[in-house]
Amino acid sequence: MYDHLILSFYLELMKLIFATNNENKVAEIRAVTGNKFNIITLKEAGIDIDIPEPYDTIEENASTKSATIYHMTQTNCFSEDTGLEVESLSGEPGVKSARYAGDEKSFDKNIDKLLNKLVNHTNRDARFKTVISLIIDGKETLFEGIAKGKIIEFRKGNQGFGYDPVFVPDGADRTFAEMSIEEKNQFSHRKKATEKLVAYLNKLEITQRN
Repeated sequence: MYDHLILSFYLELMKLIFATNNENKVAEIRAVTGNKFNIITLKEAGIDIDIPEPYDTIEENASTKSATIYHMTQTNCFSEDTGLEVESLSGEPGVKSARYAGDEKSFDKNIDKLLNKLVNHTNRDARFKTVISLIIDGKETLFEGIAKGKIIEFRKGNQGFGYDPVFVPDGADRTFAEMSIEEKNQFSHRKKATEKLVAYLNKLEITQRN
């Protein structure tokens, strides 16, 4: 019984380094995980590096970020990589979503480039895809979340980040940038992936207790 209490205490205070310094992503994920896990950013962990994203798939980029931090710290960690995939552009910008218009990672320029490419397209179907790579004690597990929707012709809203001002999720009549975090999380790709992460950690807790 005592050992189970100790294990429960450990799991509830489990420290997970989130391999990012993007405060928007941190806020969205913490809104889902609540206070059950001690999620800290790279900055909070005293890590000042820019992890490359050299691969052609979201899964590989997520994996390399979490693996880099785990090898550096030997601490349980996770990372995420997200891409916007537009059907009529053969999946662009995809893995290059953050650098679509250049390495400066300008959200405005990325959106301008996307809207310019879509000027003559009637099919504006798109989806956000998030992949979370979790490493616990050296073992990696991946979790995926998808949000389908459409790209509108003009920006709307000033919340969120990235392509949020031009993306309206299926089942809504507003862009992500017109929604609060709580409203966005009703549709969010990142929330869907994070819910799978939390379910896995909860299952891990139950398994280890038994």
